[in-house]
Amino acid sequence: MKKLISLLTLAGLLTFATATFAQDEKTEEQAAPAQTEAVAQDEPMAADETVPEATEEKPFHQQLKIKIIEGGPIFMGFLLVALILGLAIAFERIIYLNLATVNTKKLLTKIENALNEGGVDAAMDVCRNTRGPVASIFYQGLSRYPEGIDMVEKSVVSYGSVQMGQMEKGLTWISLFIALLPMLGFMGTVIGMIGAFDAIEAAGDINPAVVAGGIKVALITTVGGLIGAMILQVFYNYILGKIDTLVNTMEDASISLVDILVDYERKSNN
Repeated sequence: MKKLISLLTLAGLLTFATATFAQDEKTEEQAAPAQTEAVAQDEPMAADETVPEATEEKPFHQQLKIKIIEGGPIFMGFLLVALILGLAIAFERIIYLNLATVNTKKLLTKIENALNEGGVDAAMDVCRNTRGPVASIFYQGLSRYPEGIDMVEKSVVSYGSVQMGQMEKGLTWISLFIALLPMLGFMGTVIGMIGAFDAIEAAGDINPAVVAGGIKVALITTVGGLIGAMILQVFYNYILGKIDTLVNTMEDASISLVDILVDYERKSNN
């Protein structure tokens, strides 16, 4: 299920990017004949009359596409792939963590009522029919109840560590892409500067027009890598905060479960 969500997210991002570029190219192709026809229908201008340049500002996504092309298809392609993969993993983790969130107070009330009405087996059925790591931890703890409260506590702690590891799954890849994006950007910067100095050497003179191309490519790749890393860093911190909230919830709910079982055992002995 988690792999399916990740693949669907990745496919959606790739489809959106492809559709955006295709739409831009189609718009440019349709605009070119229209501009040619409009110029042909105008009256001939005098020889000394100049045609005013179009000052219409392009949309943001078209400007972004132009900058990506100017930055070089190789390094900008690597940056886009790293960003898309990082976002796919981040979206999959966010969906998983949101689905793992449950109302623990309501769940504890159901478990307590089930214990009073049908015993431990009824409480285990409630946990079995509830999604999320908290319900899984409760199920493992209730399954150890015949062995004593101490075994329930050990089981809850042990299985809680397992659930925490599952929640943190994939975070290492996100942190890798966060570190990799600036590195790729800086590599493009170095290569762009090398190209600028090669152009200076070939021309034999420091001409701003010759140097500007290489420096522009270098700066675009650096900006792209830093922006991609910042975007992934925001999602990474959100996921960490979500995990911390779930872990605190699991710890509090586990303590409440042990208290409920202690009360149940006392009532059963009486």
